[in-house]
Amino acid sequence: MTRRKVWALIATALVSVSVLVAATASSAETTKVPSWCGPKKIKLGFTDGFGGNSWRLVTTASARAEAKKCPSVSSIDYADGQGNTQKAISDIQGMVAKGVDALVVFPDAGKAMLPALRSAYKAGVVTVPYRVDPGGKAGVDYDVFVDTPFSQAGENWGRWIKRVLPKGGNILMLSGPKGNSQGIEENKGLHKILDPTHKYKFIGEQPFEVTNWDPALSQKVLSADIAKYPKIDVIVSDFGPSLVGALREFTKSGRKIPALAASDGNVLGCYWMKNHKANPTFKLFTVSTQNDHARLAIDWAVALATGGKKPKSTHFPSLVFEDSTTGKPNPVECKSKLPGDIYLSAELPAATQAKLVKG
Repeated sequence: MTRRKVWALIATALVSVSVLVAATASSAETTKVPSWCGPKKIKLGFTDGFGGNSWRLVTTASARAEAKKCPSVSSIDYADGQGNTQKAISDIQGMVAKGVDALVVFPDAGKAMLPALRSAYKAGVVTVPYRVDPGGKAGVDYDVFVDTPFSQAGENWGRWIKRVLPKGGNILMLSGPKGNSQGIEENKGLHKILDPTHKYKFIGEQPFEVTNWDPALSQKVLSADIAKYPKIDVIVSDFGPSLVGALREFTKSGRKIPALAASDGNVLGCYWMKNHKANPTFKLFTVSTQNDHARLAIDWAVALATGGKKPKSTHFPSLVFEDSTTGKPNPVECKSKLPGDIYLSAELPAATQAKLVKG
């Protein structure tokens, strides 16, 4: 081999190495480790009081996607309480027995979950409940509670109701399990905005009709209310997509669909698209359904367990998503070629959500 050929081979090799280094650097930059991800390796647990609807599927997938951003998280274990408080408690105990270093908990049963949370915390597991208030105190019963101002959603709905129904009207509110903190706080926000006007009457069970956030029960409850109350001017729901099946009862009985203040969902947006022209009273206003609340809880748990930087806040905001009357911050959205039970306000791409809910 001539000297010229040898130098040519060396030059080619150096170029290849340079390209590889550049590609590696580019990849590292693309997958930059977030500040909340510290260097200590951990096992992460995530427990749900109830995982049996599309919102929970998307929320759980969002939590997993967030945790995977941190290479220090070596494993993620998930458990579904299936709506059974005792199982949800056992799931927490099981995670501790497995040796997880950090645990994120959606404590659907509220204060009934506090002893189990406290036990995990006392066992040295970084314990982060979120969304539903379990009672207790941070630093005593768990590390931190990552909440959201549910009353803010109620206030947003209330201000919109005042604008689209300035003369007042009858309001029917639906929420989840009886006594759940989300529905209670949202209801307080509604009353804060609407009560001073003395123009609005709340009908149905107070503070809200109980649906357990279950579409089948929601349809049953709303259908009964439609038959019971000849005048419903606005429906408020913190799981708006669950109402679509029952909204048809208005048209079946020869009534117009009323205004709806709710949380977002593709099925709801698409239903509005198809029906609002024939139902001029069917105005729609949504707040984000907050699947990404789980991401902030994951950030906190991972930061505390791995030695990462703590997030700036323990509060996940309630943000307005759609308004059919103004188009701000977004007009009503519908992806008709994708499943109805996805949430366009979520960070998780719509196509990814579609694969999840299709099973």
